[in-house]
Amino acid sequence: MKVVLASCAALPEGDGDDDALVEALRSDGVDVTWQPWGTDVHADLVVLRATWDYTERLDEFLAWCDRVPALANPVSVVRWNTDKSYLVELAGRGVPVVPTAVVEPGEEPSFPDGEFVVKPAIGAGSRGAARFTDHAAARAHFEALGVKALVQPYQSSVDAHGETALVFFAGEYSHSFHKGPMLTRDLAESESGLYLEEKLRGIEPAAAQVALAEQVLDGAAELLSLRRNDFLYARVDVVEGPGGEPLLLELELTEPSLGFKHTGPESAARLSAAIRGRR
Repeated sequence: MKVVLASCAALPEGDGDDDALVEALRSDGVDVTWQPWGTDVHADLVVLRATWDYTERLDEFLAWCDRVPALANPVSVVRWNTDKSYLVELAGRGVPVVPTAVVEPGEEPSFPDGEFVVKPAIGAGSRGAARFTDHAAARAHFEALGVKALVQPYQSSVDAHGETALVFFAGEYSHSFHKGPMLTRDLAESESGLYLEEKLRGIEPAAAQVALAEQVLDGAAELLSLRRNDFLYARVDVVEGPGGEPLLLELELTEPSLGFKHTGPESAARLSAAIRGRR
């Protein structure tokens, strides 16, 4: 089986988190190589991994995904998931989601009381996301972005507890890791400029967080007329709501970091098995 891990020109072999996956695939007899997206690719399966500059060239990226014969996750999933407006759709299916308003360029945004976040609807690595209490400053930020944006009340629990990222392969739970607060002043930008450096560590999720993640994947599969195991990989980012309840912050089905550096080799082995199951 020949597998290509799709990257980008700035990070042609990813950021190192997928090294364990490469090792697991090769141990399982898979011919695996890295290749930046946008180029012609010939493989049994192309797995999107570090395509993190797509936000600036989304139409080109989606057109390339359309041309790839065997893509994971599938292009229909990528097209839906690269616009974070999917949060509103999931909320409409009864999924507990951080309250989200979508604002189009030229529209007058309505901001909540207290602290809130404005971020691009199409974005990665927390770039363009910022916290505000001042409505005028938030409006200026939204206008400077010049793109569709999300407005969400900031969940103050993140400052103390961060986020929990729950990772699934072929619809089955694999592992979790903790993400420190992202919208703080002390986070540095990566050398590539494609994302902010995160503070990560392995963690055991609460049962309620796993239950929410399962509900999220079921809702997404239903919306896309797919089965949960059609998602080769998924990362469900969960935060604690005002009453301590878990809320969905983001569902990552396109090119998420999967936290292999912060868990044991069995996690990479599980994704290798899921990839080989797509032959």
